[in-house]
Amino acid sequence: MDAIQKELLLQIADLHGVPAGAYNFRINGEGAGRNTTEHIDIVTKTDKPGIDIIIKPGTKHESVHIPVILSQTGLKEVVYNDFYIGEDCDVTIVAGCGIHNAGDEASQHDGIHTFHVGKNAKVKYVEKHYGEGDGKGERLLNPQTIVHIDEGGRLEMDTVQIKGVDSTVRVTKADLKDGANLVIREKIMTHGKQYAKTDFTVDLNGVDCGADVVSRSVAKGESRQEFFSMINGNNKCTGHTECDAILMDDGRVVATPSLAANSLDASLIHEAAIGKIAGDQIIKLMTLGLTEEEAEQQIISGFLK
Repeated sequence: MDAIQKELLLQIADLHGVPAGAYNFRINGEGAGRNTTEHIDIVTKTDKPGIDIIIKPGTKHESVHIPVILSQTGLKEVVYNDFYIGEDCDVTIVAGCGIHNAGDEASQHDGIHTFHVGKNAKVKYVEKHYGEGDGKGERLLNPQTIVHIDEGGRLEMDTVQIKGVDSTVRVTKADLKDGANLVIREKIMTHGKQYAKTDFTVDLNGVDCGADVVSRSVAKGESRQEFFSMINGNNKCTGHTECDAILMDDGRVVATPSLAANSLDASLIHEAAIGKIAGDQIIKLMTLGLTEEEAEQQIISGFLK
């Protein structure tokens, strides 16, 4: 990897080099390194771009890194990755895409990830998106996540996009069986004329399953954001969806959290809050010696933490 690619890897995966455990690097549309372990296999698809990640039942405290890097201007790709997590696993999966665009053509990565979470398995999924480069070409990222959680399984998703992506449409669809749990924490910051849309649909089909979907975002400049979520309570279940957004400059945010209770025993809650930073918060920090800009940054960092 060159210096630009190494910096992208650091931003999206907190890696300074090759990680321990299983990994698959994709750089400019090509495989650039892979390692498998006794319990985790990675197989290249034969019918379309992408990989299958197969984690054996009972695998504990192992990780998989699958970063994608685009540093070639004008490159556009769609990649399909499928995760098969066996019963009783406890693993961490780190994904993400970094784009460096120094040219005039748009660069785009659309990743379709499908998770099959086995019975009583626990998965921590971390996904970071990042863009940079001084070219006029756009940096476009459109992730789609499809989640199937079996009985007693649990998936925690931590998704972050806080810099450099001109346009993104993020779609997540999930269905849960008995006793399954889904936790999503999304953080987004847009600036300039950027656009970000997130769309969550969760089907709570199983008895005593639950979902907690929370999005926090900051819209700066003239950027626009849209948040949509639908939680369908189809059985005895619990569901919560929340969108909190800070407006700055001429930023705009639309938040539409929705619920459908299709069972008498479904317990569902939604919340949404959009507003600017309170003036007294800034003044309080400025009395501690911060400039107004530093105070705003401190508040935003705490909000998106």
